[in-house]
Amino acid sequence: MLKQTIKYLLLSSLVFVSVSCKKEAAKSANLNLERAQVTLDSLYAHYLADSTNLLRETYPFNDKYSATYLASEEQANIPNAYSYLWPFSGTFSAVNVLLETSKDKKYKELLDNRVLPALEKYFDTTRTPYAYSSYISDAPQSDRFYDDNVWLGIDFTDVYMLTKEEAYLNKAKLIWDFVISGCDDKLGGGIYWCEQKKESKNTCSNAPGAVFALKLFKATNDSTYFSHGKDLYKWTKENLQDSTDYLYFDNIALNGNIGKAKYAYNSGQMIQAAALLYNLTNDKQYLTDAQNVAQAAYNYFFQDFTDEKGEQFKLLKKGDVWFSAVMLRGFIELYEIDKNPLYLDAFKKSLDYSWIHARDDKGLFDKDLSGKTKDESKWLLTQAAMVEMYARLAAIN
Repeated sequence: MLKQTIKYLLLSSLVFVSVSCKKEAAKSANLNLERAQVTLDSLYAHYLADSTNLLRETYPFNDKYSATYLASEEQANIPNAYSYLWPFSGTFSAVNVLLETSKDKKYKELLDNRVLPALEKYFDTTRTPYAYSSYISDAPQSDRFYDDNVWLGIDFTDVYMLTKEEAYLNKAKLIWDFVISGCDDKLGGGIYWCEQKKESKNTCSNAPGAVFALKLFKATNDSTYFSHGKDLYKWTKENLQDSTDYLYFDNIALNGNIGKAKYAYNSGQMIQAAALLYNLTNDKQYLTDAQNVAQAAYNYFFQDFTDEKGEQFKLLKKGDVWFSAVMLRGFIELYEIDKNPLYLDAFKKSLDYSWIHARDDKGLFDKDLSGKTKDESKWLLTQAAMVEMYARLAAIN
């Protein structure tokens, strides 16, 4: 009788613990979803340009703001009333993930009635293949970046997979035609960074280019996309991986010089590409590749941190927050295979901490997620990245 009672109590305890864990996981997911929704509301409240669906690039709005990330120095020195394409595109990703995670139709309506109509303001039909320019087409002609278009292609493919609406897939295919037009035999292959400045081939166009191609293969079952994805992955690994730590350099110039900066999104996209290739081929080398880069990225892009209560954890280093959001995509793709929670737990800790310490009274985030340094000017893409990360974490079981 005693043994039966003990056995019953043990089973009851296990059931209680299991139910409690599930409740805590659901509570955490709901909290992250709520944070994503609140941050998106703050984004539109502070960046929306009057009488238009276009967005400002900074808050407070600075009519003398000029971008530092463009290929053309002349273009970079011209202040603009609206955001450049790259920061604007972050809202496409953010709303996509909220739609996928919440299943709330209001995000589909937001996408179709606000995000995509504004995005079309950047669409350039004066040059072929058609593609999105770095600034709105009503303004003087601007450069077209292969990586800008890759991110959009990924988003169009993702929303097609969610909705099965052919218009999204058709746009993704159109974008792909532009992206692959930026590939030639110089350096043995690879996609350039900028159509107007074909001086380097960058990880930021080739790693997500591989992801884009593999997603298109999953959407269409057209093996041409699979071949492109596999080839771009191979080229990037052979030309831009640092053999000493598995991370990825930024670019290779046509003269063979390597730009050795290391950014979170570059390695993150190679994690995602490798995980996608593993799922498609069952070749364990791709899984090994993904795990090696993931461990290296965790070591490199996170820092040991102690909060005011004395709790120690890994915190995302100060940098471009959107780069971290794109790195998260790779970690999630890998987690779906190996279920190693280490990296996603670190993201959760970082985002929990930043909600309290790196967010101002308007609901906008600083680039330093520790909260130690504050930004006088808040960048649009930082806010979109925070929406994306909270929404992605809300979907993790």
